[in-house]
Amino acid sequence: MRIALTLGIVLVLMTSALRADTTGYRLETVAEGLDNPWGIAFLPGGELLVTERVGALRRVSADGIVGPALSGVPPVFYAGQGGLLDVTLDPDFATNQVLYLSYAHGDGAANGTRLSRARLEGQSLEALEVLHTVAPTKDTPQHYGGALAWLPDRTLLMTTGDGFVYREAAQDRGNELGKTLRIGRDGQPPADNPFPAEPKSAAVYTYGHRNPQGLAVDGATGRVFQHEHGPRGGDELNLLVPGSNYGWPIATFGIDYTGARISPYESWPGTEAPLRHWVPSIGPSGLTFYTGELFPAWQGSLFLGALVNKEVRRLALDGSRVVAEEPLFAELGERIRNVKAGPDGALYLITDGPQGRIVRVVPK
Repeated sequence: MRIALTLGIVLVLMTSALRADTTGYRLETVAEGLDNPWGIAFLPGGELLVTERVGALRRVSADGIVGPALSGVPPVFYAGQGGLLDVTLDPDFATNQVLYLSYAHGDGAANGTRLSRARLEGQSLEALEVLHTVAPTKDTPQHYGGALAWLPDRTLLMTTGDGFVYREAAQDRGNELGKTLRIGRDGQPPADNPFPAEPKSAAVYTYGHRNPQGLAVDGATGRVFQHEHGPRGGDELNLLVPGSNYGWPIATFGIDYTGARISPYESWPGTEAPLRHWVPSIGPSGLTFYTGELFPAWQGSLFLGALVNKEVRRLALDGSRVVAEEPLFAELGERIRNVKAGPDGALYLITDGPQGRIVRVVPK
């Protein structure tokens, strides 16, 4: 008890110190009137790309003008939590203009997360190519994952959800539900993935996830951070280790929405413990690792959205340990769907809903 109390006091003091050191900020609305925006990417020259879950991809000019929906975007399954999800640029985008999209594909009877790539030409996508469709399909419109992030070796990570009612699938490496997948730019699983000898697991990078919607890579060290929604509590921040099992649903801090226990275990041998977990749930959404110059006091921190709390959480790290947590931007009073560090050193927030907006965080 004394040790726990001492650790709690230290955490409070460190969080207070963080607040004292944090540079003042200003919130600027970049664009508004977006229909359930989800993902964002930064184009050369200051433009943005933003996805709308209904199935639209839009360019936002450097001065905040939202363009029409681009043509050539693949059809999406827009239902429940499904739709057009994340967007990321190819590492060689400056020369090839290629981008990647994650989205829900299929229909009510058979659907799943899909990854495609295309070439951006003005207001259209050209040469669309399907790279990977998560197998097997499912008949629920929930838990798609869909977060995308590049590793330093130029392979792409994509998260997948467990389909909500198929939670046991997250422990089965013979399917791609409840996983993080690692895929080459050509759509093929790299030969050095953790389970190359298992054909149905060839793309699996990590497993035992529920609904991971946040993914961030520290480019300097290659560390991969991921967060996932728990049910009633049990949200997790994880440090991904290739081939590792993150426990869902064997080990969890959450309980079912009915109030029933999902598992009697908060930890289990052979599974990785989270770096941080939240009870009750904060509804984690979006994740970014900050290295920008505009906020020196924030460098090396993780930022994640908290849908339930209508704020962003800054997590200070000591190596890979979370040593303090700070709530930010609650004055917006809006659900935060995503948070990304921009190439200009600013933070960009996406608010959730049919009138979503993009907000830029800059110093005062």
